Amino acid sequence: MFTGIITAIGCLEAITDKGDRLLRISCDWDCAAIDIGASIACSGICLTVIDRQDHWFEVAASAETMAVTTLGSWQQGDRINLERALCLGDELGGHIVSGHVDGLAVITSITPAGDSHVVWLEVPQSLAKFVAPKGSIALDGVSLTVNAVKGNAFSLNIIQHSWDVTGWGQAVVGQKMNMEIDMLARYVARLAAFDKD
Repeated sequence: MFTGIITAIGCLEAITDKGDRLLRISCDWDCAAIDIGASIACSGICLTVIDRQDHWFEVAASAETMAVTTLGSWQQGDRINLERALCLGDELGGHIVSGHVDGLAVITSITPAGDSHVVWLEVPQSLAKFVAPKGSIALDGVSLTVNAVKGNAFSLNIIQHSWDVTGWGQAVVGQKMNMEIDMLARYVARLAAFDKD
């Protein structure tokens, strides 16, 4: 489990295809202290550490992960939002995030608003029903609050701090982002569907 609070920006150093895709990511953590088998959210995708040294770790991604996330389009040098798994007793500063991507959201506009940025995104109709004003959502691993919803589009207000310390600072119109719907919304929808059966 994660919280959607990004604690480092990594750099994708190397990509190797050996059955699965292997990704070597450098960052300013003490990576030698990360356990093999640990989970790390990489731009919102929960991946397992298979190797590490002092300033990099390596994760593996299956064909399924590449097919349903943005990971298949990642290139050497890309910046990656990073978050270590939540430990019992850690502060829950964002919302509960599993690192299981539900689909892709596409940025349709970015408008500066004071020190913040208002961003509109569109999602497939199948995911739109899970997005509600003032509800939580994770995009590329960042915990955010939805401002407004219009059909299958929704807006966010990204404060300058979040813009500066996450990958949002490089966001562009047309960019696809890994989207995870709020876990509570998922279960409410399932209960509602179950009651109709």
